[in-house]
Amino acid sequence: MKKIELVEVYIYNELVGKIALTDKGLCAFEYSTTFLQKGFSISPFELPLKPGVFVAKLHPFSGNFGVFDDCLPDGWGMIILERYLQKIGVRVRMLSLLDLLSIVGSSGRGALEFRPDQSIHTSQELQDFSYISNEAQKILRFSEYNAESIDDLYRRGGSPGGARPKIFVMVDGKEWLVKFGAINDPIHIGEIEYTYSLLAKKCAIEMPETRLFDGKYFGVQRFDRVQSDKIHVVSAAGLLNADYRTPCLDYTTLFQLCQALTRNAQEMWKLYRLMVFNYVIGNKDDHAKNFSFLYQNNEWKLSPAFDILPSEGINGFHTTTINNTLYPTKQDIIDMSVKAGLNKQKALHIFDEIVATVG
Repeated sequence: MKKIELVEVYIYNELVGKIALTDKGLCAFEYSTTFLQKGFSISPFELPLKPGVFVAKLHPFSGNFGVFDDCLPDGWGMIILERYLQKIGVRVRMLSLLDLLSIVGSSGRGALEFRPDQSIHTSQELQDFSYISNEAQKILRFSEYNAESIDDLYRRGGSPGGARPKIFVMVDGKEWLVKFGAINDPIHIGEIEYTYSLLAKKCAIEMPETRLFDGKYFGVQRFDRVQSDKIHVVSAAGLLNADYRTPCLDYTTLFQLCQALTRNAQEMWKLYRLMVFNYVIGNKDDHAKNFSFLYQNNEWKLSPAFDILPSEGINGFHTTTINNTLYPTKQDIIDMSVKAGLNKQKALHIFDEIVATVG
């Protein structure tokens, strides 16, 4: 592959800016003059909309900015990318951040696109899910497994993050993400996640549409795609330059982030409901990449909830602490609501309502 020296960042076919690497391998980004005049900050805290060159820190994203790191594959996506590139004689470790962004091109999460675009347009027609599930298990179990299915899986969505295998499919003109079990997942993991997605909706958690394909594969409609339009989305990890791989946040910080970005009480209550639901069902995998914000119609909003099902987290604790304690109680939840400026009585009512609904 030809080495990339400069990457242009686009959104809605408008040049946002350009990325180069410093001599230390750190990303250096500068907004374009045109975008400075009529655009918006793609990451308000790291990359405010103003002239000048921004240089990323080495940690936690290996010299990348969080908003761009969000677009890169990790977990399952990186496994597929590595196997795919191996087949064409390319080692991932030899690629720079610019090379990786160029490979993502126009196929990444959200609305940002990177040029030169070396992405492969994905195939999204409905597929034999049982075959894909079996192939995914072989790929996860055997490091040398490099069958033709690697090419197919890469074309069907090589960039999604997360540990579990997944692909994109088009159903009734809408884009869906369909998940498959990882090695240590319960055999009915798809049914479990689907059940909790319905339960979340009963608890007034904003959720994308969900579906159980073939009676066992969990599918969720993409919230960063509306018909043919892409929506700009950034995770809390990307916005705060936070390492989602380790416990590093408290919900206090998430409420502060939500308030600073959205300045909307309704969005704060959405986050509160999600925190309570995570607490009640025992979803402790509530890391910084499992919270995202959308920029749409000139305003930021908390994204619909995703990846919400019981999980042990790290050492059995919430990855994002509640009221700065590893052993949160109902009182900690209510104290959090007061710190966030929410009405205490309403917070108590919502807590009891969710507990009663979950059962």
